[in-house]
Amino acid sequence: MQRTRPLPDCHPELSVIEWPNFREYRVENWRLARDGSGNVVRGATSWGWIDLCLPLVISFIWPRFRDSTVSCAFAVLVVGFSIYCRCTQVLHESVLVFPAYGIQLETHRGYPLLKPLFVSRRFIHASLLEDFVINEGLRRWNVRYYLAAVHGSSTDKIALDVAFENILPYFPVLLEVYQGVQEFMFYNHMDNRHTCI
Repeated sequence: MQRTRPLPDCHPELSVIEWPNFREYRVENWRLARDGSGNVVRGATSWGWIDLCLPLVISFIWPRFRDSTVSCAFAVLVVGFSIYCRCTQVLHESVLVFPAYGIQLETHRGYPLLKPLFVSRRFIHASLLEDFVINEGLRRWNVRYYLAAVHGSSTDKIALDVAFENILPYFPVLLEVYQGVQEFMFYNHMDNRHTCI
């Protein structure tokens, strides 16, 4: 296993992990600030001031409302919702490229200081995969670029699966992943040309 960061100065959140039979493009849920200061902007946080104030507020309110079932239920719901929000944050998303088999899109969720608690995976078999593209979409007045796997489905319709759909990294990261997937999946090194899978 060899881990590299192809864009270390401007986008260190992207790492490429090379295994003997496949390659993983991992984008972590943090990035550098765009003002050039080098500050880290985190997408997933471990503790915030709300997390620290919640036990304090509940300890002041509890003696007054502990006899009320509705108030106790509300306190349990607030604490439960707070724990749920902290434990389902996106930690990182990955595109795994298996040249002979297909690609797999993964989303890892959990608490930032622990290993991922939940992992969702979507595998697209090489026989169904038609292309891997950079597409652009409009969101209000912004143009957002995203990676999409174009593939057929069992009903003979064309479908798109978006890679990094929760993090939506910047274009240079998408371009690096796109070029790597195209080279690893579609490029035939024997006769130096692109081939259909």
